[in-house]
Amino acid sequence: MERRSAEPFKIKSVEALAMLSRQEREEALKKAGYNTFLIDSSDVYIDLLTDSGTSAMSDRQWGALMMGDEAYAGSKSWKRLEKAVRDVYGYKHVLPTHQGRGAENILSQLKIKHGDYVPGNMYFTTTRAHQELNGASFVDIIIDEAHDPTLEHPFKGNVDLKKLENLIHEVGAEKIPYICVAVTVNMAGGQPVSMKNLREVYHFCKSLGIDVMFDATRCVENAYFIKEREKGYENKSVSSILKEMFSYSDGCTMSGKKDCLVNIGGFLAMNDDELYARSRELVVVYEGMPSYGGMAGRDMEAMAQGIYESVDDHYIAHRIGQVRYLGQQLINQGVPIVRPVGGHAVYLDAKKFLPHLQQEEFPAQSLAAALYLDSGVRAMERGIVSAGRDQKTGQHNKPKLELVRLTIPRRVYTNNHMDVVADSVLSLFQKRHAINGLKLVYEPPALRFFNARFSPVKSKLINEET
Repeated sequence: MERRSAEPFKIKSVEALAMLSRQEREEALKKAGYNTFLIDSSDVYIDLLTDSGTSAMSDRQWGALMMGDEAYAGSKSWKRLEKAVRDVYGYKHVLPTHQGRGAENILSQLKIKHGDYVPGNMYFTTTRAHQELNGASFVDIIIDEAHDPTLEHPFKGNVDLKKLENLIHEVGAEKIPYICVAVTVNMAGGQPVSMKNLREVYHFCKSLGIDVMFDATRCVENAYFIKEREKGYENKSVSSILKEMFSYSDGCTMSGKKDCLVNIGGFLAMNDDELYARSRELVVVYEGMPSYGGMAGRDMEAMAQGIYESVDDHYIAHRIGQVRYLGQQLINQGVPIVRPVGGHAVYLDAKKFLPHLQQEEFPAQSLAAALYLDSGVRAMERGIVSAGRDQKTGQHNKPKLELVRLTIPRRVYTNNHMDVVADSVLSLFQKRHAINGLKLVYEPPALRFFNARFSPVKSKLINEET
């Protein structure tokens, strides 16, 4: 008999959760315009909106906060963060930012010229927004398998080298300032990239003078999947796999709010001396001094400690295992989800969950709202709303994947909480044809999923069943 395992930590502090009635949840949902981003956290029972900045910090991290050096320049805490990034990721230069999108902004301004193309293994919302705001066009070069949620491909995040070659042939290498490789790929369901693919992409790009920049937000999860799934890495530590991964890149943007196990912060890292000098100038304009970049000294201390904790093999095995625990329950009951289960979230396939809704009725947004109404569980839409509109035509971008992301914060919930989530999803699946679509009533011009507001196509989001 296979033995069961438990969390590799014990609980020292607890926080009470909201237990609203269905009527109270319905009022909160209407007030939020059926957008889960606009629901007050005080009205949420189990919060699976995001794993960004929602991790529980360790006792060592809380202790590190007290060591924060709040000097405006040359902080000791900055030196500790810089050392942690160099030790674990291997880059020569590091610049702190307030969070990942601060790094994306600086990288985009430094590297992109109007009319450029930035290929990537599926877009991420803020990354693409910064690229487009600086005059580039994003081009998706992920393998086709990533767009099929039913396939059990072990590395759905892989770059399709043929697609990359075709783009270079079409526009020329001089029009491609860098390739953006996400490890893992959020919008594909938290899917990893293989070491073999990273190696091939890097050597191919370097032969043409194209830089390779990682979106490294969930890189530790990617390293764990390589250990699990790629031959030759099964006996290697996650930390050694991670270091090899980063050797196949020229730099990265990092949101420290995920794998670095902190609530705020990020950085831009690179090996190029000239790029580093130029980026230091922009950090001062947009973030702060190069020795704090929008973070307090205490935040840098917590991040440095979190970086070392993130590569503990026992921690990351439990992290991936908890996500898989939720996903397997849904698979066993026939609920359509992205397979294989990814690193940071379980993704419901809203197209198959709600086949009676057209994509223009926002099935993923509707399902996320219905989940909150049913149980107080907050999740996130990752579909047509997140994809936004085409810059030229003004029409909705229609991604092949229409997903609801059940994102698991790190070290926050127990598997009992995952059971509650599974029960709610199963309840909705049994009455899925009673769930109605939504229509837009307010739409911001950019990153609309954060602030858009909706109303039900019919009088109610869920028809009352008799």
